[in-house]
Amino acid sequence: MPRIADHEQRRRQIAVAVCELIAEDGFDTVTVARTAAAAGISVGLVQHYFRTKDDMLLHAFGHVSASIRRRVDERIRAGVEHHRPISQVLAEALAEFLPLDGERRAEFRVVKAFQGRALDVPALAEVDIATARTLLDELAQAVHNGKECGEVEPALDPRPAAVRLAAVTDGLAIQAYRDSTELADIAPAIIKTELAAVFTGECRQYQDTRP
Repeated sequence: MPRIADHEQRRRQIAVAVCELIAEDGFDTVTVARTAAAAGISVGLVQHYFRTKDDMLLHAFGHVSASIRRRVDERIRAGVEHHRPISQVLAEALAEFLPLDGERRAEFRVVKAFQGRALDVPALAEVDIATARTLLDELAQAVHNGKECGEVEPALDPRPAAVRLAAVTDGLAIQAYRDSTELADIAPAIIKTELAAVFTGECRQYQDTRP
């Protein structure tokens, strides 16, 4: 068990170093040597875990995705616990993708570096596509759940609605990275407006539990 824990810790240590380098100087400046220096370990140890720069980038992308996922899951758990409408939970969850603070700006740079590299590397592109499809699946399921509880009109097709919400969030993330000061209040408000166009009703599930 200790050996497994050590391996996981080393891989996480390298992922954090790659993320820091990308956040500071961009993906093109990331090398095995600089990663090793940033992580405080030897070049040979980095190469033991990751044979190529793309391998390191893939792991860094997974590290960032897991971090975002944890925050989104926390929003969902809190929403369920406090009997919040699905639209409100989604508004809080999608806001986690907006680079409006230092942590999320660093994550955004790693994600965009990965997506840029994925244009030329099929193996990375497969991961990028699968990640995007998972988000669409989850958004579509949320819309479907909204139909079940009365927040969404029965005739609405969940998939196009999910694509629209994902596209708006992605576009806002790009704008927010360019100017987080101006978008700090605007971007979350726009997400809420888009959600209001989909979730037009009130959830019957929680009507009897609200004060």
